[in-house]
Amino acid sequence: MKRILNDFAYGSGPNAACYWGPTTLATEQTPAASGPVRTRIAVVGAGFTGLSAALHLAEQGEDVTVFDAESPGWGASARNGGFCCLGGTALPGSMIRKRHGDDGLRHWRQTEIAAIELVRNLLIRHGIDAETHSQGETIMAHSPRAMRSLRHEQVEMDADYGFATTLHEPEDLTALGMRGAYHGALTMPHGFGVNPRRLSDGLARAALSAGARIHAHSPVLSVTRSGNGYHLTTPKAQITADRVIFATNGYSSEDVPDWMRARFMPLQSNVIVTRPLTDQEIADGWSSDQMAYTHQTLLHYFRLMPNGQFLFGMRGGLMSGPGAFASLQKRIRKQFERAFPFWKHVETPHSWNGALAFNAKLAPYVGPVPEMPGAFTGFAYHGNGVAMGTHAGAVLARLVLDQDAGPHYPALMQSTPKRFPLGRYRRLLMTPAYIAAAISGQ
Repeated sequence: MKRILNDFAYGSGPNAACYWGPTTLATEQTPAASGPVRTRIAVVGAGFTGLSAALHLAEQGEDVTVFDAESPGWGASARNGGFCCLGGTALPGSMIRKRHGDDGLRHWRQTEIAAIELVRNLLIRHGIDAETHSQGETIMAHSPRAMRSLRHEQVEMDADYGFATTLHEPEDLTALGMRGAYHGALTMPHGFGVNPRRLSDGLARAALSAGARIHAHSPVLSVTRSGNGYHLTTPKAQITADRVIFATNGYSSEDVPDWMRARFMPLQSNVIVTRPLTDQEIADGWSSDQMAYTHQTLLHYFRLMPNGQFLFGMRGGLMSGPGAFASLQKRIRKQFERAFPFWKHVETPHSWNGALAFNAKLAPYVGPVPEMPGAFTGFAYHGNGVAMGTHAGAVLARLVLDQDAGPHYPALMQSTPKRFPLGRYRRLLMTPAYIAAAISGQ
């Protein structure tokens, strides 16, 4: 495999103090692959996309096997902030409309909502207790300028999504339990918070129960065309498959398959979780159970979890390695204290990060791998993969069987992303944008 982040990013260091903890699946449920393995459909990656694809395939009686370099959910899927929410693209609605017209924008917005509902239905259908909370999601105005933007965007958002948002004036926030350095807010009625570890493990168990096989600690090192199918290798196994789904997102390799080279941009997101807050600390601070994020490029995202611990996340961090990770830990703590000064005394024993993925078209790609008949991929959810990644897996399950993709497969998902310039050094392209966003506070 050829990966572009520092080796530290693919080890245990960034995840050692993750609040969600390791997988709860027993080792014998996900043994490492060894010897010859024959499967009709091989899925590379056991995150939300791969597990969703495997579950939907197994429920149709298909012979499907999942291979993961670590364990189910080890990557971004079970180390994110647990926001099952709208999103998946970094494009504004105006740009989506320019590329795909009014119908294309409407189709994408409907898909965002459908992705959330898919996760909700999977939780109910498979009896997964994912510690859900929040009635929708709230965008916090971190500055007066941001509040002016939210007033303008509310009309457009209501029209594009077809739902009614609620604007909160600055003087409303205290009564709503949304104390902090904010200048108003806008609440959207769709989305909810989840424990991503419970969701990931729940999907894995459901897939196993439906007949899928999952092999942990089985990194796919190569994939080659073999007759009408594919030959894949892991350190201890030789796999023959008729068809393949690649679902590795921010932890993708440049050469598995070769087509992925420079088509994804791995970026880091950082999270901390407080110790359990006292009732008085909650009353004196943020007491809403609404999940929220700020209206800025290098956004903050946060939520008070049902057990009284507070989760706070921050985008940013182009470098990887022990030193960079330590620096990010210090920076996120400073950002937390600045946003919630009433909790400066509160310890944050859990601190970790993980890699999400962008691509050059700034929207997910879900579809066939060009020049690889019978191979498909889904990636680049732009930091909103809980819902959209799970939805992508369901779409891929249909595509790999040559079925209709379903009603929520918009043109925005189908257009093929180009490669970034600079190859393995392409993260340097993000430096000017990160610096500008940090300076402007946007």
